[in-house]
Amino acid sequence: MATGPILGLGSGTVGEVKATVLVVEDDLAVRTLLRLLLEDEGYGVVEAATGVAAVDRFATESVDLVLLDVRMPGLDGFEVCRRIRRTSMVPIIMVTAQHDSHDIVAGLEVGADDYVTKPFVDRELLARVRVQLRRRTEERETSVVLSFGSLELHVDEGRVTLAGEELALTKTEFRLLCHFAQQPKRVWNRDQLLVHVWGYDYSGDGRLVDTHIARLRAKIERDPTDPQIIQTVRGLGYRFNAPSG
Repeated sequence: MATGPILGLGSGTVGEVKATVLVVEDDLAVRTLLRLLLEDEGYGVVEAATGVAAVDRFATESVDLVLLDVRMPGLDGFEVCRRIRRTSMVPIIMVTAQHDSHDIVAGLEVGADDYVTKPFVDRELLARVRVQLRRRTEERETSVVLSFGSLELHVDEGRVTLAGEELALTKTEFRLLCHFAQQPKRVWNRDQLLVHVWGYDYSGDGRLVDTHIARLRAKIERDPTDPQIIQTVRGLGYRFNAPSG
């Protein structure tokens, strides 16, 4: 399943407090492996073997990140993610046994921040956990409002309005849009966006970028099939074309 613990990838802390990870996995062997891997890195671990138990544990425990299996009997990972998102923006990493993009897209659509596929590699999983926890600590309040005609990014409030109407963006979509808006006209390729928006210091899966771009376009473009704000530059990547009105 995995390659053995990789040490030294992260401190396992959020600020001065050790991070606690909720591991939701119905397979005891995989759940135990994840617990040992995370504990070796210094993280606290809370376990849940079912979706119902995961919702209950999340409601009663102080959790900094959720590792959430997708395919579970009864309450599956998608529904668990939906319920968590009703009350919390805690980082959620989906764990799926399938490479099918349907699970990946569905997980992101219900609010997951990232995903890993089984069989996972320890180094990659730990890096993704570390990135999400680091991102959580770096989200400091500011007083910046970025305005581009009818499109306004209220950075301090974590919200976006278009023609005065607030848009329902996930926090990853919001970070992605802010990143584009801070350097209009610059072209960014997938690997650069993975580094700057997701925080990965290695080559990741470009589908993660493409999926979020498509979802973001559906929310901010008048015609997502003919995008004018986030444009594709053939063979190079994406750029932000600031709307003027």
